[in-house]
Amino acid sequence: MVAAMLKLNVYNRQGDTTGTIDVDPAEFGGEVKKQLLHDVVVMYLANQRAGTHSTLRRGEVSGSTRKLFRQKGTGNARAGTRRTNKRKGGGTAKGPKPRDYEYHLPRKMVQAATRMAILSKFQDQEAVIVEDLNLPRENDKIVKTKEVARVLKALKLDETTCLVGTAGLDRDLHRAARNIPTVKVLPAREFNAYTVLKQKRLVLTRAALEELRQAGKKQELVQAQG
Repeated sequence: MVAAMLKLNVYNRQGDTTGTIDVDPAEFGGEVKKQLLHDVVVMYLANQRAGTHSTLRRGEVSGSTRKLFRQKGTGNARAGTRRTNKRKGGGTAKGPKPRDYEYHLPRKMVQAATRMAILSKFQDQEAVIVEDLNLPRENDKIVKTKEVARVLKALKLDETTCLVGTAGLDRDLHRAARNIPTVKVLPAREFNAYTVLKQKRLVLTRAALEELRQAGKKQELVQAQG
């Protein structure tokens, strides 16, 4: 089954519509497989875990290992050492110890999940395509954060989290946007399924979208040849 072309609006920095652009879903995997997205996101979350948790077990807490009183004849319930997890100050039964949670899925699965995450943003109308984000400088000084905030407000994105994708590393935009807690700026080539899905909206420059489309075509060609 061939998926229908997606028609996306293109905006300028003032928030006005300047045209539309057609996107072929096949360039981004063709369909969204929720199970694959789930598996890849869980992998990214697991790889972020420090794994430094540690509890004291009964062999590591202070206290004598002597049996508290004899087994029979006292009228009390039988009791062993004071280090048991049943008593205050005792060790933890089967508590967590430092471990490494990192694991990796096959590279092709991760790449496919990234394309599907972007496609899901297109299908859910949570993507915004901008002509460019070349913000003006004042007296050759760095771009101000207020300029980025102004553009986001014009695009009606000032009250939601968004991932801004650029073609290549845009240092000026990154510096200007890093003080806005709801905005994350990344080159399109550094996208992954987790970062795309974590933010509510996806903002792409036309050049960044073209870069993603070309990367999708290359990966599709490699898979066809493989």
